[in-house]
Amino acid sequence: MKRIFSGVQPSGNLTLGNYLGAIRNFARLQDQNEFDCIYCVVDMHAITTWQDPAALTHATRDVAASFLAAGIDPKTSIIFNQSQVAAHAELAWIFSCTARLGWLNRMTQFKEKAGKHRENASVGLYAYPVLMAADILVYKATHVPVGEDQKQHLELTRDIAQKFNSDFGVEIFPLTEPLIFGEATRVMSLRDGTKKMSKSDPSDYSRINLIDDADTIALKIRKARTDPEPLPETVADLEKRPEAANLVGIFAALADIGRDEVLKRYGGAQFSGFKSDLADLAVEKLQPVSGEMRRLGDDPGYVDAVLRDGAERASVIADEVVVEAKRAVGFLLR
Repeated sequence: MKRIFSGVQPSGNLTLGNYLGAIRNFARLQDQNEFDCIYCVVDMHAITTWQDPAALTHATRDVAASFLAAGIDPKTSIIFNQSQVAAHAELAWIFSCTARLGWLNRMTQFKEKAGKHRENASVGLYAYPVLMAADILVYKATHVPVGEDQKQHLELTRDIAQKFNSDFGVEIFPLTEPLIFGEATRVMSLRDGTKKMSKSDPSDYSRINLIDDADTIALKIRKARTDPEPLPETVADLEKRPEAANLVGIFAALADIGRDEVLKRYGGAQFSGFKSDLADLAVEKLQPVSGEMRRLGDDPGYVDAVLRDGAERASVIADEVVVEAKRAVGFLLR
């Protein structure tokens, strides 16, 4: 059986980008019955930068609620939060002794997140790609759904798996393959089409939050930045028009059609009518999810029970893999 592992970080409001780029696809992969699916709220990754403890607890439940609201069945798939399964941290240490400094020095996301204050960044922020590799390989995941910005980390995961297997003469860890989905796998800011939609952007108008109500979604789309020209007529014409490309990509993803099909309908038209239709489409697709998230937010006991049950099931798999790794390294076991 092929196995999927993926996770979402609980560090603020979930956005349309999180939904289209990851969460919606999680449910679809589960429904294909081709994969054994494991979905994680990666709260250990969240604390690579300081988090308010109460806010982290709330955000962890919110991410779990988004999984459930998107249609992930906790009986069919495993849903859990990372910190409840100690095997992630154990394997991450072993992999820290396998990975090379040169590999981590090439990770572009650390440079972007640390910025000019690199010396003040946490060790965790620098080393978190190693923890990501452990997250994936502790379940021997064969496939990981990734966006363009995570491909480098998956390549590191493959390097670590290959080196560990080679160093110890074993075949424990697979060379995990990426799954990259279609339109709008990378959703950009509604205020700047050259920047990724982010829950940390100071402007709430830069993003659509999954918990936004219908009026707020429509308002944000109406106010989304565009250029003065009509919508282009071909996909090639989108290349130099980032705001147009972003809105067309969002429409395509929500409607499950290609960008070329969107432009067949709207190419040459003014943005006002297109935005109105996009707002209607976004409200239609997102309101069932946001409504269910709000309902689950009022029942934290149920969400916590789902996470506990998932952690128990995940630990059964992960603990066995860690034992294999420890035995290969030469650790004495109980």
